[in-house]
Amino acid sequence: MAGFAHIPSVNWIVVSQQPTDDLLAQANTLILKVSVGIFIFYLFIFLLVWYISSFISSPLNRLARMASMLNQAEIEDKIKEVDPWYFEVLKFRTSLLMSSESFSHRIAELKHHVNTDPLTGLYNRRGMQLFLNELLDTCTEFAVLAIDIDFFKKINDQYGHDQGDVVLKTLAQIMQTNFREHDICCRSGGEEFLVLMTTADPLVAHKAAERLRLTMQDNQINQMGQITISIGIAFWPKDAVDVAAVLKIADNKLYEAKHSGRNCIRSTVKSSA
Repeated sequence: MAGFAHIPSVNWIVVSQQPTDDLLAQANTLILKVSVGIFIFYLFIFLLVWYISSFISSPLNRLARMASMLNQAEIEDKIKEVDPWYFEVLKFRTSLLMSSESFSHRIAELKHHVNTDPLTGLYNRRGMQLFLNELLDTCTEFAVLAIDIDFFKKINDQYGHDQGDVVLKTLAQIMQTNFREHDICCRSGGEEFLVLMTTADPLVAHKAAERLRLTMQDNQINQMGQITISIGIAFWPKDAVDVAAVLKIADNKLYEAKHSGRNCIRSTVKSSA
């Protein structure tokens, strides 16, 4: 490579020469430096954009993951922990909270329908089993009251099944009023009912049973005359450690009351009342 320049003051022409290999070597070094600089610059830009994108998308990713966990008990609290620092996150979080609330209501509704008797609103056998498991897990002593409507078949035959349903619903309402909030009232099938009373005191259980018996006896239902109930009482774990055995003992005491003339109470423990 050669170049020249004219110097007017001395009327000289200066010629400059450089080997091609040296020039290309300098060009390659310059290109390498420029490439490295550009690479570092774009790497910095990439990392900066990636960090900003992650920072922006992080709350959206968290909310998206939570959208598949709406059946968890504490999911609403976790959703509320997400900071809605820009509008889209706020809208997404609000929508997710509304969906979670609706989902919880639906689940609660389904559980209610699955665990309760549709006619009386009392717990069915499935619902009763849930509470039995809870009482056993906490080792809470309880009394089982087995209740049966006297001559219920006769009521259905004489007045019709619709009036029989009225009797069942009336007894269920009286039971809910008669017992404490934490006592579990159940319809175990047909005209048979069960109450799980969280007490080991025979006097308390007998008083509640007697109060229920008298209230039902004195209640006039659609001019059908006096309708009475019989009750059998057993205690866990006093009568047996096996819950199924306790339920069977209460059932046997119920039939003992039936055979004793009905409209009475029979218990495994004599009350001092």
